[in-house]
Amino acid sequence: MKNSSSLAVVFAAGLVTAGAANAQDMYKSGVGGLYTGLNYTFANLDIGSSDADVGTLSAKAGVMATPFLGFEARGGFGVDDDRIGAVDVSLDNFFGGYATFNLANESPITPYAILGFTRVELEAKGPFTTATEDESDVSYGVGVNMKFASNLSGNLEYMRYYDDDDVTVDGLGVGVQLNF
Repeated sequence: MKNSSSLAVVFAAGLVTAGAANAQDMYKSGVGGLYTGLNYTFANLDIGSSDADVGTLSAKAGVMATPFLGFEARGGFGVDDDRIGAVDVSLDNFFGGYATFNLANESPITPYAILGFTRVELEAKGPFTTATEDESDVSYGVGVNMKFASNLSGNLEYMRYYDDDDVTVDGLGVGVQLNF
């Protein structure tokens, strides 16, 4: 009886030690830790029967809750406008909150899906007037993260930021991410 109790204590101590080492490895790989990143997005604004190609720069900050689920916040602003006839069209700014669903695996490439809400502010400047639209919508997309180093990765993603009857905002983004 005494030997089995000692064996159980040694076994439990071994499990705790292995669990602590595994948790430390997860943190080093970015799981359970924080991350930040920068993205440049080639955005397309479909406005009625016209479309405009604009560019945005955005930052993100998030946390990997598990190897398969992350939560992040993003915010960005327009850096490249387009013209439709005599009207300058821009995506002034946007921000949102999202959940990422990651297909964790042993390779350096991790595919993911993203779902959340985005608030966008669009602006159209004509020769005599300026109009803005400030709306929120469900956003979704897919992408891949590629690990370059232990705490550095790049990403490529497609995102549908906003969609209503008259305006759709889509984007193809490329970026870099730093895990802490």
